[in-house]
Amino acid sequence: MCPLHDRRSLLVPVLAVLFALLAPAPAAAAHAPGSEGPALSAEVARLFEETARITGAYEQGRRAADAQQARAQRLQERLAVKRRELAALRDRVGEVARAQYRTGGSLTLTARLLLAHDPEEALRAQRVARQANRMLSELMKRTDRAEQRLVDAEREARSAWRDLSARQSRLAAVKRGLEARLEQARWRLQAMADRSVTAGGCPGAVRIDQPDGRPAGRNWVAPIPEGRPYTLSAGFAGVGPRWAHRHTGQDFAVAIGTPVRSIGAGRVESVSCGGAFGIEVVVRHPDGWYSQYAHLASAAVHRGQAVSVGQWIGQAGSTGNSTGPHLHFEVRLTPDFGSGVNPLRWLREHGVGL
Repeated sequence: MCPLHDRRSLLVPVLAVLFALLAPAPAAAAHAPGSEGPALSAEVARLFEETARITGAYEQGRRAADAQQARAQRLQERLAVKRRELAALRDRVGEVARAQYRTGGSLTLTARLLLAHDPEEALRAQRVARQANRMLSELMKRTDRAEQRLVDAEREARSAWRDLSARQSRLAAVKRGLEARLEQARWRLQAMADRSVTAGGCPGAVRIDQPDGRPAGRNWVAPIPEGRPYTLSAGFAGVGPRWAHRHTGQDFAVAIGTPVRSIGAGRVESVSCGGAFGIEVVVRHPDGWYSQYAHLASAAVHRGQAVSVGQWIGQAGSTGNSTGPHLHFEVRLTPDFGSGVNPLRWLREHGVGL
């Protein structure tokens, strides 16, 4: 159970108000009266998706740049080896040329025949010498070509690495800008949710663009979508000064605005605001189980609405008695508080790992 007495850190509401005050006011014609909440929720969701996409591209580009740099380094090392081999080969060619000069290598074939005691042996030696010279010359040419190919490949690899690095710099700048806008929008959303909860009224269901399709072949999923960072914080049956008796669910520490999804198909039992849980959604599942999602910044469903497995039903926040942004998640035997079971064990038994 979340705390019965509000011991929330002063940092959360102070920052929420500060960001709300610093945020630029929307244009007068941008939204109809009363639509700022849904519009802001949609903006947070959109920025979340765009930031995730840019972050994915950035990480992919970083890995590609690292691989390209490693390839250029390997080519540089191979080029250094090849140049050492070529230098040694040229030294050997010079030794052969000097040896031929010392032994009369410039004599004509006729002179060798005249001076030789065995003409056939002289001709054989001449053929061997010519073949050796041709092989040596061809080897030199092939080595030169191989070195040039390595030089070209190393140049291309370096050029590709520079292009990737420049692209990464541009993506990093876009990523920083999106993250700054998302952070500001998150706190504006939280401030708006706090005002609604304090006033005792639930804002209407906001529209959040849903992910494409149902998770393939799965009847149950985790409440936080795959790829969204989270930390399992307070667990089931935990004890401490923040709870009157024990903790009745599992907390997922996430950023404000993180999409929250229904763990399975069902129908929305209730959407409520105020109290210890702030903005919360309870879903009834066909097999008699209930799931609860609390401390939301917004709800994207209304009472009685049918939901599918994995459908986004709200955005995480820090409403109610909360010491920081997180999702309080419960699996219950009834829709009422106090009937919860260990949610992590329940999820594992239904094929969902966290």
